[in-house]
Amino acid sequence: MSSNLVAFVSGAAAGIGKAAALAYAQKGCDLVLTDVQAEKLHDVADLARSMDVKVLAKIADVTNEKDMRQLHHEAFEFFGRLDFACNNAGIEGIEATFTECSMDNFDRVMNVNARSVFVCMQEQLKIMQQQRAGAIVNVSSIAGLVGFPARPAYCASKGAVIQLTRAAAIEYAADNVRVNAICPGVIHTDMIDRVTQNDPEIEAAYAAFHPMNRMGTVAEVADTILFLSMPESGFITGQALAVDGGMVAR
Repeated sequence: MSSNLVAFVSGAAAGIGKAAALAYAQKGCDLVLTDVQAEKLHDVADLARSMDVKVLAKIADVTNEKDMRQLHHEAFEFFGRLDFACNNAGIEGIEATFTECSMDNFDRVMNVNARSVFVCMQEQLKIMQQQRAGAIVNVSSIAGLVGFPARPAYCASKGAVIQLTRAAAIEYAADNVRVNAICPGVIHTDMIDRVTQNDPEIEAAYAAFHPMNRMGTVAEVADTILFLSMPESGFITGQALAVDGGMVAR
């Protein structure tokens, strides 16, 4: 059994997932990482190992139920414990109005963003219930709290993540397992850079969504994930915490 705490992160190759993985590593946690981006995932794993922690990194698609269940089994066999889980992998899908959203798009977004979270949580909760300890942080979105036009599948999937979070939090609270979700606003990631193409006007428009008049950083989101994982948040469970610079409050 690992003498360190152990954290699982999906979508760990870039953005919020990468930042969360490295934040856990800085706290001395051994890591279980997964993503479909092989080269980037290996880079993150190497960075974490340079912090003197053990890393089990697997290239896998979160929508493959068999692979996800097997990964959790392998992780438990390898480390003998699972203390934290950050279910982060997600996609936006194709922008389309409600009536034009195809079933293929809807199903794909729901499978990546919600069904995969359900599958991973099932495996995580089995381990944590057995340990009578653990914390799960699911990455939802402000789109799970408020509606957005032309994103029906994305809004539905992120709302589902919040409800899965609440349902599990109630069911496993007596087992000393906490389950929370975070709901980021617009976060400055490589994906956003691809959308804005570093155009100051477009970046300013994204920033203006937030009363703080800026986009969030992956470090700020990772710090929130870390807080919800650690004992400092020991009496917090079943919450959907907006990390959005006041956007939802507006």
